[in-house]
Amino acid sequence: MINGKTRLVGIVADPIEHVRTPERFNAYMQQLGCNAVLVPLHVRPEQFAGFVAGLAANRNLAGLVVTIPYKEAVLPHCTELSAAARQSGAVNVLRIDHERGALIGGNLDGEGFAQGLLAQGHAIRGQRVYLAGAGGAAKAIAHALASHGAAAIGIYNRTEARARQLVEELRAHHPQLQAEVAGSMPTHYTLAVNATSLGLKPGDDLPFALDRLPTGALVAEVVMNPDMTPLLLAAAAHGHPVHLGRHMIDAQIEQMARFFGLA
Repeated sequence: MINGKTRLVGIVADPIEHVRTPERFNAYMQQLGCNAVLVPLHVRPEQFAGFVAGLAANRNLAGLVVTIPYKEAVLPHCTELSAAARQSGAVNVLRIDHERGALIGGNLDGEGFAQGLLAQGHAIRGQRVYLAGAGGAAKAIAHALASHGAAAIGIYNRTEARARQLVEELRAHHPQLQAEVAGSMPTHYTLAVNATSLGLKPGDDLPFALDRLPTGALVAEVVMNPDMTPLLLAAAAHGHPVHLGRHMIDAQIEQMARFFGLA
């Protein structure tokens, strides 16, 4: 029951209707017997800076889950960053230290995605990974998969300069990794990941072509709603095994609760 002692966490996005974190997080809070609740917050980009500036005034607000399109935009507002957030250049959880007036940014996306794969029985070590996207989630996922022993990662992004920048970062942090800029049609990869927002809206194009992806290659999503995105439906029709976007957030719920000091 929500009362005067309830701790609040927000999830901020634009759009907001697709998010599935609140039901999972709140179920976990109920399981723990913790008097806390996660609520969706719809904030437009032109109002985001003002929104963040006022966060610390909410004394019962523990922090935010940060998602599309704010994972990189929130960085300048953070007073501290976790190692994962610094490495990926993106934040998906923001904790408010009310005593110090500090905003502490963290990133659980990469490790959440990796743990989601492992929990479903999929290996990471030795995989040749194709990653569509070079934004906040993509960067975190790329670094996490490299840390878990992926043999190669090819980055495809519609703005090639962003893909090239991420490839350079991967080479600098993971010298054992074969990192390369990839095209829109993956060919020699064993794991293909959509880390873009394509699939959220009806009528979105597929993030990459499936025609030349090797038989048996796993196709994975970060988009959580719907469960079977157009990409996953097309991959299944081609005979590929698929990995749902919700597995990434399922693996983060406990980590989020600890980050906010609620578990």
